[in-house]
Amino acid sequence: MNAKGTVHKYGDNVDTDVIIPARYLNSSVASELAAHCMEDIDKDFVNKVKTGDLIVANNNFGCGSSREHAPIAIKAAGVSCVIAATFARIFYRNAINIGLPIMECPEAAEKINDGDEVEVDFDSGEIKNLTKGETYQAEPFPEFIKEIINSNGLLNSIKNR
Repeated sequence: MNAKGTVHKYGDNVDTDVIIPARYLNSSVASELAAHCMEDIDKDFVNKVKTGDLIVANNNFGCGSSREHAPIAIKAAGVSCVIAATFARIFYRNAINIGLPIMECPEAAEKINDGDEVEVDFDSGEIKNLTKGETYQAEPFPEFIKEIINSNGLLNSIKNR
């Protein structure tokens, strides 16, 4: 299981209100949420993001409310993985629950730049910055998380048992 794409880079404390602004929470339709993903922090995100791209951020990505809309919007926008130095715990769990791969790796978060091409191997935790020729090591997913992600979310994982 891998992810490969162009990086969209953000800083510290990217909260759920800028990932998907509260004014759009009257919908739970993934494609509608995706159309407004990141617009309060990056107006051009939805025009730039391509299927398979990655988001890289610094500390405390996904802080704020506990809404699942935030990881749903990111995944529906086509993002294949989010890498950050740290994640807000509830965002981490919500992302895994909906099948969005996320990895904590402070070194990658520091060294990867906006526009870099990056490849992630979820089985080994290896993050390759193809632009810079660097490799960073994150913790690989445990088997139960791989199962959830491969099943496209927790509910599907339970149904598949």
